[in-house]
Amino acid sequence: MTATIEPHSPYATLINVFTVEPTRARELADVLTAATAKVMQHLPGFISASIHLSTDGTRVVNYGQWGSAEAFAAMLANPVAREHMNQASAIATSFEPRLF
Repeated sequence: MTATIEPHSPYATLINVFTVEPTRARELADVLTAATAKVMQHLPGFISASIHLSTDGTRVVNYGQWGSAEAFAAMLANPVAREHMNQASAIATSFEPRLF
């Protein structure tokens, strides 16, 4: 499903900005894309995810939507999902996830 952007959306929206060395930006984007395809999209409450690379290669943004904050929290507690998140965080020099 594609992202839905609208005022007062009922969805929980994750915006996670990863800082990364430019030489590793594509690697991080590939890890996030694979995690979405293999794990995230199969979890209850998943709606969509979009991965964006900054033009200077220093940031990768994961824009994701979940049916609720509770569905997002359940994903965070899922050990298989955590494995993929740990892989992504090991590539990034920092990351700033925020739920909206």
